[in-house]
Amino acid sequence: MRARTDTIETMKTAVRAKRDRARDECASADAALVRAFDLLGKRWTGVVLGTLRGGPGGFRALARAIDGISDSVLSDRLAELSAAGLVTRTVSEGPPVKVRYSLTAAGRALLPALEQITRWARRHLPGDVAG
Repeated sequence: MRARTDTIETMKTAVRAKRDRARDECASADAALVRAFDLLGKRWTGVVLGTLRGGPGGFRALARAIDGISDSVLSDRLAELSAAGLVTRTVSEGPPVKVRYSLTAAGRALLPALEQITRWARRHLPGDVAG
């Protein structure tokens, strides 16, 4: 009888240990989420997309609308977003030559998520957090 009791206690201990290990482990990161944040996690990327929600804009108009972004970073973000298929760059022959940026269908598909993030930030992030 004592051997059986020891066996049951050993099994209970093993089950508790396995349960505790499972509680301490994190789920693997979703590969699609990793790909999305490789692009969207860069500073200013979401802001550029959100600024284009109102319609196409030229480089200078975007630079004025996004307080604090440098021209070189804006240029980089627009190039990355264009390469990812989220933004279209359209050149109109001049004179003067005009370059306009607009959201593609894939870029517009992100707007509901950006709106949710905006609502979350208004509610949960203090207004004076420096970036």
